[in-house]
Amino acid sequence: MTPRQRHIAHLHLHASPTEDQYDDLIELMCGITPHVQAVPPNALQLDLTSALRYFDLSPYDVVQLAKIRLKALYDIDSSAGLAGNRMLAAMAADASAPGDTTWVPIGQAADWLYPRPVIALPGIGRATAETLSRYGLHTIGQIADLPAGTLQRLLGAGPARLLAERARGHDPRPVTPSEPAEHMDADLVLDRDCLDPGGHHRAVLGLADRIGQRLRGESQVAGRLALTVRYADHSSTTRTRTLPEPTDHSPAIAATALGLLAALGLQRARVRSYALRANDLLSAGSAYRQLSLEPGDDRARAAEAAADRARRRFGLKAVRPAALAN
Repeated sequence: MTPRQRHIAHLHLHASPTEDQYDDLIELMCGITPHVQAVPPNALQLDLTSALRYFDLSPYDVVQLAKIRLKALYDIDSSAGLAGNRMLAAMAADASAPGDTTWVPIGQAADWLYPRPVIALPGIGRATAETLSRYGLHTIGQIADLPAGTLQRLLGAGPARLLAERARGHDPRPVTPSEPAEHMDADLVLDRDCLDPGGHHRAVLGLADRIGQRLRGESQVAGRLALTVRYADHSSTTRTRTLPEPTDHSPAIAATALGLLAALGLQRARVRSYALRANDLLSAGSAYRQLSLEPGDDRARAAEAAADRARRRFGLKAVRPAALAN
């Protein structure tokens, strides 16, 4: 096996794991290889290259080992794809029947790709597929064999270059363990419409508190918030705002979230659901924090840390903001 050859497995889980379950599944797969990446909402990718010598098994057999562990310990069935890079492995998993494994051996990627439809390539939408179809280009092989200049005239330079690389089975992306999330969400769907401004306030305050807890639990900070309110007629409104500084401090998040709520001017609107999204996430250790001369700030953060410890020990409802108490 040459250093350039990688063996990537894509496991499609026939289940919908929660965030906590996802963490458990990643830990389980780390018993096979340390190179494990979650692919929400229901997939995992494993770089098996360094694990083959340890287990003294073929790549296919190591994938079966991973599937057996998922079934035996979590009762999760899975389909799998095995190939030389992440894109091909995901496509192979998509082509697998439930419970099966499709292996695209290194060196045979072109033969496997060429007869497949263009729409099977990741990132190819209906509009691009229809454009290519008008010129008689229906399969991946036809794209791979097309002169670069012709493809550029059809799609433009950037999209053509990317499509040509994918059609030839190229994907340089590594499997990245614990890849940080791009955003973090909390939502609340009501059983019936809410017209009460106080109800709107409590709902958004609760979402901000949940976001703050999750950020601190994952050692991240957020730089921007987005609040989306959906109404009884299924329409929705979204407002976004940058935080004064990247933070995981619930009161700071709540202040910005409530500012977004005020900006919506709901008044007597019939609201069915709320969603708060934290964007521009950073590692807490790499973010700056403005110095404060207010002694109350340090006391508030110390109380917040104590509340987090209590929740971890006694449950999420052990400590709640006074405004959310029944």
